[in-house]
Amino acid sequence: MQAVLFDMDGTLVQTEELWGEAMSALAARLGGRMSAAAGARTVGTTLRTSMRILAEDLGVVRTDEELRADARWVEDETGRLLADGVAWQPGARELVAEVRHAGIRSALVTTTPRRLADLVLRSIGEVAPGVPSFDLTVCGDEVPARKPDPAPYRQAMRSLGVQPEACVVVEDSQSGVSSGLAAGAAVLGVPALQDLAAAPGLVVVQSLVGVGVADLARLLEALDDDLAAAGR
Repeated sequence: MQAVLFDMDGTLVQTEELWGEAMSALAARLGGRMSAAAGARTVGTTLRTSMRILAEDLGVVRTDEELRADARWVEDETGRLLADGVAWQPGARELVAEVRHAGIRSALVTTTPRRLADLVLRSIGEVAPGVPSFDLTVCGDEVPARKPDPAPYRQAMRSLGVQPEACVVVEDSQSGVSSGLAAGAAVLGVPALQDLAAAPGLVVVQSLVGVGVADLARLLEALDDDLAAAGR
């Protein structure tokens, strides 16, 4: 195992609820209320896609310019909420720390734009004095295509100088899982607000509590065995 690549929102930190709060506030501004089903569909998607889902859910017609303005409003509102600080998901900080202490390369790969991701990074801080949580961070406004496209994870792998088949991706959304698998990594899925469809190379757990480096290594070994059995 050469590297572990982590998603951020919903996977490592409890921020999906803040995005949902901002989306609900926008829905109220537009004279409606976002349904739980629509909220679940927005998990792991781009802001533009989320705006379309919300407009469809509310039964309102928004121009492209209005959708862009809606996305900016939600981003600004989420930034305001993030400024109050965020909490780690159960078991997440311990896993990130164990990966770092084991000397394994790590990256944060998120659809969230840099200006908001930096708020989260400042909030969670270092895993130990002088030890940053990640070797690298890749944000949604720094990639040619966003999840579920494999581009974000492939970019992180290239920057770290690691091979896809030697990487484990940790994700909470279907979009992120698809991105990680398409990039050639084994994926550990930790669903938060969205169910994950079964797929080759994906192992699903309900929490990161108790998950360690040895568990990620076994996941990678299982993927290697599956590829060998398939003659790949």
